[in-house]
Amino acid sequence: MTGIDLQLGKKSILQGLEMQLRKGEFVYLVGKTGVGKSSLLKLIYGDNKADEGVILLGETRVDKAERKDVPHIRRKLGIVFQDYQLLPDRTVAQNILFALKATGWKQKAQIRRRISEVLMQVGMTGKAHERPHTLSGGEQQRVAIARALINEPVLMIADEPTGNLDPEASYHLMNVMRNINRSGTTILIATHEYGLMRHFPGRILELEDTKLKEYHQVEDFFAAYRSRFGATT
Repeated sequence: MTGIDLQLGKKSILQGLEMQLRKGEFVYLVGKTGVGKSSLLKLIYGDNKADEGVILLGETRVDKAERKDVPHIRRKLGIVFQDYQLLPDRTVAQNILFALKATGWKQKAQIRRRISEVLMQVGMTGKAHERPHTLSGGEQQRVAIARALINEPVLMIADEPTGNLDPEASYHLMNVMRNINRSGTTILIATHEYGLMRHFPGRILELEDTKLKEYHQVEDFFAAYRSRFGATT
């Protein structure tokens, strides 16, 4: 992203924002509630349009994409939300199958193999025929991550993925995401759960006053946080 301006209604969300994600990075996006983290993520996957600036995903100009181009762009992305967004009347496998068919998969043998692969990646082998209501919150979120992995995305975007989970489930979920990152997928996580960043360190981007501040070390972020708010972290 280069020179990004975004205004929603009368509120300026981003001004002259610069952000680069490198291949294989593990990056956090943090900031106060309402500062615009989700709005920034939506720019990447095409739900928001910037007023100014350039957004590149590989060689693709996301900022120039028309509505009909958005599904093609999203095939390069894995997107995970706080509320899982699973279809309640379908099994785990059927939820993933729905996403596969929506992105053009047709060969039944390839589909079965890919479903097995992504479920194994997230530690959900054996749960293919369960329905979402029989799973814990952490398990449902792992299914959502499996679904996001189907097209081997170059970038996974997670918007508060642990927001509905208890501490133990959050830790296990972050461990899954770290393992996915180790396989080469770039991961960008918007979160307010700062404690997890000590266990799973990465580069930190803090959105404040329409711009990003960058911290390469977790302790640098916490030192700045304590300086501003006098908080213990």
